[in-house]
Amino acid sequence: MTTTARQSRDWTGPALFSFGFRPFFLFSGLWAAFAMVVWVFLLAGRDPLPIAFAPTDWHVHAFIFGYLSAVIAGFLLTAVPNWTGRLPVVGWPLAGLVGLWLLGRLAVLIGGGWSAWVVAALDLGLSVALIAFLTREIITGRNWRNLPVLGLIALFAVSNGLFHIEAAIGHAQDGYGLRLGLAAVLMLIALIGGRIVPSFTRNWLAKRNATRLPVAFNRADGGVLGLTGVALLAFVLVPYGMVTAGLCISAGLANLWRVARWQGWQTGPEPLVWVLHAAYMLLALGFVSVGASALDLMPQSGARHVWLAGAIGLMTLAVMTRASLGHAGLPLTASRQVAALYLALIGATFARLLAGFAPGEVWLMHLSAGLWILAFGGFSLIYWPILTRPKHAPKPASRRQTG
Repeated sequence: MTTTARQSRDWTGPALFSFGFRPFFLFSGLWAAFAMVVWVFLLAGRDPLPIAFAPTDWHVHAFIFGYLSAVIAGFLLTAVPNWTGRLPVVGWPLAGLVGLWLLGRLAVLIGGGWSAWVVAALDLGLSVALIAFLTREIITGRNWRNLPVLGLIALFAVSNGLFHIEAAIGHAQDGYGLRLGLAAVLMLIALIGGRIVPSFTRNWLAKRNATRLPVAFNRADGGVLGLTGVALLAFVLVPYGMVTAGLCISAGLANLWRVARWQGWQTGPEPLVWVLHAAYMLLALGFVSVGASALDLMPQSGARHVWLAGAIGLMTLAVMTRASLGHAGLPLTASRQVAALYLALIGATFARLLAGFAPGEVWLMHLSAGLWILAFGGFSLIYWPILTRPKHAPKPASRRQTG
């Protein structure tokens, strides 16, 4: 019987295309760093490329829909075979999916003179393919538990299409497409992060014979997820309303309570674990910040970057660094260099938050951009050999490994 490992081994082409996480995680890191460099030029009033959108629209699209589509693809193409017990996409079909993503990035990057419909069609190609793949796997594998994930991925694709429409007829930076896409991703973090953060923490603590372990998922967690969904719906429909402010602040406090039950304070010795807790805390703090901005207590742009750079940036970097090590057959422990990448991204988040309070201090914007480039450029450099070379032979478990 063919297995996932056997199918990956049978691929004789570049190791980069032997598993979904490899090309998509590598290219997402490279794109995150490159797109921020382009944004620095745009901030300075220069137009180095004929981008398809207005500068601010391009900036938010490059990260919400460009960067995240690659991360989501890498995660799903790696995780879904584990969920369904079916074989992964490897080899030339995988290369084809990567090609769809690259076509989308190219269209948005240099498609300033192209038809808006052509740019949108090329950009949405990967999302459509992923929805078809995930639908097939869930139905064939009868994995109904992950239907909510499929729904959120479909919602993400719809929001990208809506963003293209809004960008073609006006200003999309704060439109329904952006807010809907952001809400879909944040709900994915709340849903999937709520599985992996306590699970990985429990495994790591259990190996160290800890007596206090994360609380298992229960009805209270379901209630927090429900409140999170309602708050995000209000954010999409009425982002600056009083009711939205109250719901977002309540959801933020509820998620802070949720992550506090996962024993993150015990994970200090292992950055690969504590970074997951830090990212989820930024998700919760993002809700509080957005709620406060709806009450005019803090700048809206800085508040949303707690979600954008903090929760989304840090959680995706945490997942990419961890999953790449595990699936490459390496010990699940973060080096000092990787821990420094996490700290750089946290620094980028708070520098961008402060920049919202001091719009005249442009150096804070450049500091945030520089730390972001350091984090994702550093990831691409450090993980290049891990993602482009064949999987290491299994080694005996050590005391430093996590679950």
